[in-house]
Amino acid sequence: MPEDALAGIPGREARWSAPVAVAPGVPLHSGAAGMLPVVQALIARGAAPAFMMAVAALSLLELISLRRALKPQLLAVFVSVAAVGIIAIGYLFNLVI
Repeated sequence: MPEDALAGIPGREARWSAPVAVAPGVPLHSGAAGMLPVVQALIARGAAPAFMMAVAALSLLELISLRRALKPQLLAVFVSVAAVGIIAIGYLFNLVI
């Protein structure tokens, strides 16, 4: 994903920056080194922590792997709790950073 595609995410003062950063992170799968250019572009926008956590915890490959171990209802609970937690931590990081 090109870093310009996510550069339009509003800054840390916008209330929707963390939820908007989580959505594109779900279909992506990348290691920490692959995320550095994208994260560098997002740091000034205040969405980098939420995006990085979504790529790590809620990537499509991660969910496919978990599907073999979890029932669909439990997988839905995991995704919901993880997404809410990532958004909350994204807001917290925006306050601290």
